[in-house]
Amino acid sequence: MMINQMLNIKYPIFQGAMANIATPEFAAAVSESGALGIIGTGAMNAKQVQESIQKIRSLTDKPFGINVMLMNPETDAIMEVIAQNHVPVVTTGAGNPGKYMEMLKASGTKVFPVVASVALAIRMERAGADGIIAEGTEAGGHVNEQTTMALLPQVVDAVNIPVIAAGGIGDGRGFNAALSLGACGVQLGTCLLASEECPIHENYKNAVLKAKDTDTVVTGRTLNTPVRILKNSMSRQYLKLEKAGAKPEEMEKLTLGGLRRAVFEGDMKTGSVMMGQVAGLCKEIRPLSKIFEDMMNDSKKQLEELKKKIEECQC
Repeated sequence: MMINQMLNIKYPIFQGAMANIATPEFAAAVSESGALGIIGTGAMNAKQVQESIQKIRSLTDKPFGINVMLMNPETDAIMEVIAQNHVPVVTTGAGNPGKYMEMLKASGTKVFPVVASVALAIRMERAGADGIIAEGTEAGGHVNEQTTMALLPQVVDAVNIPVIAAGGIGDGRGFNAALSLGACGVQLGTCLLASEECPIHENYKNAVLKAKDTDTVVTGRTLNTPVRILKNSMSRQYLKLEKAGAKPEEMEKLTLGGLRRAVFEGDMKTGSVMMGQVAGLCKEIRPLSKIFEDMMNDSKKQLEELKKKIEECQC
């Protein structure tokens, strides 16, 4: 079963919970456009999550999701708020949501942890997850080592619950590739930065449009906190400090407030401009509805061409 059938949404597409970007307003716009909008709670407290749920429900009657970073000290209270409000979907990161499964399931909430390894996917299935989001290192923001193309089929083979592909997907070709590898849907992040509704600074949007295939880099590997961002003066300085073996405090000082500067102030030089490798496919700013429609139409067109290629292989 495709994820859109499971969740009663138009397209089998999740919106990535991008920090400082995945607001209730943006998530509502995504849901209204046919995909699953997801609010990124980040470091919110329980009261702020309650307000975010009320806000998105005032903007759309379509299904939506909440992303919870389990390292947040307010996680227990946040999960209670989510259960009390019968939120349709929860995605999680940075931990094991197992202790919340019974409560969430009793409220009708479906849980989709983000994983970057087969072992973690298996653990999440055993913990009671309704599905898995397998995210490859091509994605923007916090990443791991495995590529989507290598990780996805291994996760699909290892679990018996739906798997959603994330990382490096930006058009119908990527969508079809994910389905070919066993996914029942995809999660999009970077290509949604280039949408009219995305609440980032225009400088950020333009940076996505200008980005080439080699214009992102992963920082923080030596600290075990790898993050894929746009190459700029900050990233170059950060990598120099890493190579020199600088103290973590010194490197953290360099990035402090960097994402907010990029998102809200349009600082493309010293800001932390998170984007994935697929940014090179983003060529224009489009409405969310157009992005989703184009992906589905492109998928159908590419599928027909693929069938012809397969037939040629069988001569």
